[in-house]
Amino acid sequence: MKIILAGANGTMGKHVATLIDASNEHEIVAGIDQKENLYHTFPYYQHIEEFKGEADCIIDFSHYTVVPSLVAYALAHTLPIVVCTTGLSDETEASILEASKRIPVFKSGNMSLGINLLLALVKTSAKMLEDQFDIEIIEKHHHRKIDAPSGTAKMIANGINSALENPKRLVYGREGNHSKRQDDEMTIHAIRGGTIVGEHEVIFAGLDEVIEIKHTASSRTVFAKGAITAADYIFGKPHGLYDMDHLIYNL
Repeated sequence: MKIILAGANGTMGKHVATLIDASNEHEIVAGIDQKENLYHTFPYYQHIEEFKGEADCIIDFSHYTVVPSLVAYALAHTLPIVVCTTGLSDETEASILEASKRIPVFKSGNMSLGINLLLALVKTSAKMLEDQFDIEIIEKHHHRKIDAPSGTAKMIANGINSALENPKRLVYGREGNHSKRQDDEMTIHAIRGGTIVGEHEVIFAGLDEVIEIKHTASSRTVFAKGAITAADYIFGKPHGLYDMDHLIYNL
């Protein structure tokens, strides 16, 4: 599989490239990045439109401002695309949905298989515990992460709400909130520090008992591996919007 890797010089791009370098089934034919190429031997371009070669799929670990051009290129060349970038605008989200009507698009707030298994577990738990337990989400990341809460935390919250008969109102931290916790709340707490790769914990707090479901990523390689697996999965698929649910239930 010939892959265009967007964000090739970023932290995640380097992890993807390292895995592909060790693979006999994948090849990076173009790296897209604003930064100067300091790491790899494949061709680099600042803008995806500059690449004139053949490719089978785009893997995106770039920046939210770059994603629209990647989606436009995928549409113009009828290429499947794996969108891993988070913090997308509503306009970009809408363009991705529109593109999925013509090409296969894989999109997830987190590319780890484990975190998506956590999501399946908490959705089931939330459905069973809705009337008796308060739900809190805690996410921890390294001090260089910009967006808060994380895209994964939002994905977990939205997943929980999709399983509830009465979706919760999202609250971000409790600063300035001088009232008792309301039954319709689900709070997301964001922690930033050190080199934490990623940790997400969902707490179900009930009367005299607490259930905690937690996922910890100790290396970014898990996200890179998930992205490559997603590219393999959508290659040859019909147009549509795919996510980790499609993948983990077809392993």
